Amino acid sequence: MRLRGVRRSVAILLDPATTDLYSLTRPELRDLVESWGFSPVHAAKAWKFLYLGLAGSFDQFPDLPRRFRERLLAETRIGTLPVRAETESSDGFTRKFLLGLSDGELIEAVLMRFTGRATACVSSQAGCAMGCVFCATGQMGYRRQLSAAEIVSQVVHVARALGASADPRRLRNVVFMGMGEPLHNYDAVMRAVRVLLDPSGLGLSAERITISTVGVVPGIRRMADEASPVHLAVSLHAATQEGRLALIPAARKWPLDELMDACRHYCSKLGRRIFFELTLIDGRNDTADHAHAVGRLIRGLPAQVNLIPLNPTAGYGGTPSRSEAARRFQRILADDYALPSTVRQRRGIDIAAGCGQLAAPA
Repeated sequence: MRLRGVRRSVAILLDPATTDLYSLTRPELRDLVESWGFSPVHAAKAWKFLYLGLAGSFDQFPDLPRRFRERLLAETRIGTLPVRAETESSDGFTRKFLLGLSDGELIEAVLMRFTGRATACVSSQAGCAMGCVFCATGQMGYRRQLSAAEIVSQVVHVARALGASADPRRLRNVVFMGMGEPLHNYDAVMRAVRVLLDPSGLGLSAERITISTVGVVPGIRRMADEASPVHLAVSLHAATQEGRLALIPAARKWPLDELMDACRHYCSKLGRRIFFELTLIDGRNDTADHAHAVGRLIRGLPAQVNLIPLNPTAGYGGTPSRSEAARRFQRILADDYALPSTVRQRRGIDIAAGCGQLAAPA
């Protein structure tokens, strides 16, 4: 693990009367600029500086009329999140950012490189209310929701870091798998998604954005009914209500049968496959019987299963499945149930940047 100059910064208390530009969609920015009496051309330039130039301050907004710059400075802000610490994994592919919020809360975001692509893993809440027993964020408890601007700012930060790296490239993938439950903060997450998808900005493809949930049934149904274009991943972790409840306390509120009804509604309504995620814990949910139970549960759905060997956290004593158990799980899903699956590549474990490891320091 390499610590990159632990950069510390006191969070700036932002004036709530000003508008964070990261909170606005492009049409909203245009409407704001026109309401000031300026041409929409200036709004288009400002949007370009934000998302193509990845500007972090108004000093990086050139070629704008003085009166327009003054209005921006007086009534808006760019909600860049200060970096409190940045760590790089010994795997050479993973960097984690500890980011400060204006009220002193902290969140983490991760840049992961893979062959031919780079992915930003972003947070949707400070902490999490779902309480999954093996998850570091769940262990720290819930602090507050993130705004859409705070979510977008994470993606922009990762894109900026990627562009400034020794191997610069464009950010193309975003996963809402960081701190928090995205569907517990539905409106802010979906507003952020609209900003990320704008073709005149970051221009991410809906096919390259994934929202992960532990099973917030109303959110899954709402994604289906609103025809959300992004991918959905459901953290299943067990194929029985009893097994899920032992790992995911939120399963008491949204039992397994209700969750599966919502998943079937999602697939039927959108005609789209769904991803199911299982954190594999040695001897607990990785046996052949568990694999058959998972296969029977989701058979018939257009689905893919992502198998994630448990990552260590201070608050949970389980151990990750061995590689042979994960391969056996895959064979059963494929041979008996015609279900495709992958075993997640483990990245950034040494800096606590893997699935279930993100948490703000106490």
